[in-house]
Formats: sequence, C-alpha cells, structure tokens
Amino acid sequence: MTAEIEQNNLDKKKAAWISLIVGGFMFISKISAYLLTGSSAIFSDAAESVVHVAATSMALYSIYLSSKPADEDHLYGHGNVEYFSAGVEGLLIIIAAITIIYTSGHDLIFGVTTQQLGIGTTIIGIAGLVNLALGLFLVKKGKQTNSLTLIADGKHVLTDSYTSIGVVIGLILVLITGFSLLDPIIAILVALNILFTGYKLIRESIGGLMHETDKETLALIVNKINEVKKEYWIDLHHLRFWKSSDRVYMDFHLILPYYFTVKESHLEEEYLEHHLETIIPNCSVRIHMDYCKENVCKYCSFAECKKRLEPHTINFKWDTTRMLGDPVYVVPVESLSHH
Repeated sequence: MTAEIEQNNLDKKKAAWISLIVGGFMFISKISAYLLTGSSAIFSDAAESVVHVAATSMALYSIYLSSKPADEDHLYGHGNVEYFSAGVEGLLIIIAAITIIYTSGHDLIFGVTTQQLGIGTTIIGIAGLVNLALGLFLVKKGKQTNSLTLIADGKHVLTDSYTSIGVVIGLILVLITGFSLLDPIIAILVALNILFTGYKLIRESIGGLMHETDKETLALIVNKINEVKKEYWIDLHHLRFWKSSDRVYMDFHLILPYYFTVKESHLEEEYLEHHLETIIPNCSVRIHMDYCKENVCKYCSFAECKKRLEPHTINFKWDTTRMLGDPVYVVPVESLSHH
C-alpha cells in the first residue's frame, strides 16, 4: 500500500507540473493576442490565464505539502491544505472576474478600438483547444488520485477553455458584423461565468474544511458494510468519516456478543477494514467495539447464540439513518426502518 500511495503522490505532482507549464505557455499566447488586438474579450481570457498560473503554482505547493507524512505537529497529516488551495483558487478566479467586468464596463461606456482580430481569434482558438485537453486530463487524474486540488485545477482549466471558445465565437461575430461593442459585452458574459466557477470552488473548499458529509462516499460505505455484514453483528452506529486529500478517516461503533474475546473482536475490525479498503483504497478505519446487553437480545438475529435471554423479535435495516444514529436499543422501535 505504501508503494501505491507514493505512486499516487508522484502522479499528482506530475499532473500539477504539466498544468503549470502549459498554463505558462497559454498565458504568453493570450497576452500576446491581447497586445496585438486590444480586445476586451481577449483580455478577459488572458486575465483568467494569469489566475491559472498563480493558482496552479499554489496547487503544486499544496500537493507537495499534502503528500508529506504525518508528524508530531500534524497528527492527521497535511492533506487539508488542498481544501485551502482550492478556496484560494476560487478567490483568485473571482478577483479576475471582477477585474474583467470593470475593464469591459469601461470599454463599453467609452468605446474600444480593436485591430488584427483574425490573428488574435486564431491564437485564442488554439489555446482553447489545448486547455480543453489539459482540463479533461487534470479532472481525470484528480479523480484517479482522489485529489481535490487537481480536480479544482482541472475544472478551472475547463472553464478557461470554455471561455476561450466563447470569446472565439464572439470575435467571429464582431468580424462578421463590425459591431465592436460586442467585444466588451462578450467579456462581461465571460466574467459572469468565471464568477460562478469561483463560487463553486470556494463552496467546495469550505465544505471540505467543515467536514461536510460526502453523500457519495457515505453511500459506498453503507452499501459495502451491508454487503459483508455478519449474522452476529448486532448493530452498527455513530458512523463518522472525513476526507483529507486522498485519505479518508472513518470510525464507528459495532455491537458484538459480550462473550467475544479481544482477539475475536480485533479480527472483526481487520475484516471490516480489509473490505472497506476495496472501495476506499487509502482509508483509516477505527472501530469502537461495544458488547451486547440484556435489552439487545430482541434486536439480535444471531441464531446460534447460546446466551440469549429473550427471542429475536425486532428486525431493522442497516441503512444510512441507522448507522449515523444512536445505538438501536435507545431508538424508539416505531422509528426503525424494518425489513
């Protein structure tokens, strides 16, 4: 598993370096196109490339930092820096959008003079296609490595490519119609789209830092536990988990027969951790083993139990509500989800 984690970190670093290098070339291309044409729409695209380079530089740093092992000052590692990085990237995107709106608004009021739009449009079109390929690559690699930073960077690059495509379409219309005010109008529309992207990144970043529940991961965990559930597992409750970079920390309580030895209980923990790792490769599982009490027999379906004090009379589903909630024996029977 250690070799797998190291390879995962290496893949993330390579992807971030590719993003930074390509982003640098895209910025040079777009700023050249702007200086050549004086177009507000091209300026909006170039401004976003500035943000891309700055944000990718920070993303690369955060990936290097998050890949460091846990130490005495960071017992859970450094993975949460990726959420911070994504939030900063979102903030930079919003700043870029506000700058574009201000500049384009000025051009809309006082007019704008453009030149050599044909060459500029061609440059932006090529840059857009390159960014489309880069963005798809980064999002794919981010999902493969469980890296919020790469996914955020990829989404930003994809937004950049969509922006470029929109700018190209707009500039073609300017060339066809000769209506120059279309140029700053297109830039403002581009900026509004960029604002929305920045908001989504900040929202995702805050959600991560606040340990917002990932519904998809929760469903995976619940389904896997039900898939491997054993008859003598009486109840599972107080399920909690949180993500840090590509690692998931998980804990919950499991009620077992009171006569299980420490060794037997520990083997159940190993069994569960093994199966959970098949769906979440880089997870850390901690289980608090509870022992059954007299009032639990009616909930227990372990037919071979020799210590039973009363028959099994109550069936209930091991669903999300049950696993997140309190022990089954303190929940009103009428509120349980039955088979």
